[in-house]
Amino acid sequence: MSDNDIINRIKYLMKELNYRQVDFARKIDVDTSNLSKYLNGRLPVSDALINRLVVNLGVSKQWLEDGTDLPFAKSPTVTALTAPAASPMQGTPVYDIDVTAGSMPRASMWADEHVVGWVNLPNVAHDGCRIVRVSGDSMSPVIQNGDYVAIRELSNQQYIFWGQIYVVILDDYRMLKYVRRNDNPALVTLRSANPDYDDMEIARADIRELMLVQHILHLDTRI
Repeated sequence: MSDNDIINRIKYLMKELNYRQVDFARKIDVDTSNLSKYLNGRLPVSDALINRLVVNLGVSKQWLEDGTDLPFAKSPTVTALTAPAASPMQGTPVYDIDVTAGSMPRASMWADEHVVGWVNLPNVAHDGCRIVRVSGDSMSPVIQNGDYVAIRELSNQQYIFWGQIYVVILDDYRMLKYVRRNDNPALVTLRSANPDYDDMEIARADIRELMLVQHILHLDTRI
């Protein structure tokens, strides 16, 4: 494995997860000055650094070391909630939006008027993260009808974590799907978790927005 390649993948993670260097160092429990030395090539990449990335971020060790596999081979975190906690202006905003229905323009989707509460849970809150409701059974059993998902917009749609779950926003539709690599680089394949649904092929140019699913929130209404 090449240290330069691993450092480039770490920088890629920092950009896509929208972490400043000091926040990233804190997240992986590494001294900020040492992280800077790693990134500048003044410290060799160690097994300890790789293990911290794997444990604290859920990153695939195989992807870090040789670029194969998915960056995040693990499924998104699943958390059980009793209700979307109302804590004004704290935590992650919950929007009264059905992520798999409607063609509301982006600017309208994220207007303050659609915020119905806030969820303040460890590892869920993140700058730019939003929580929205899911309907339908196309992603069952991974994501059930009525669940919520915490999503984050990609800063650059040219870099896709293939095989991960995204909210895919087109002109007329919003869909929650696995995004898979297509043999035609101009296309992507959208795959449901439910085998009753067929794969879909769409043009990358038709995608208006990609939002990565970082957490799945099951709402327990029995209480």
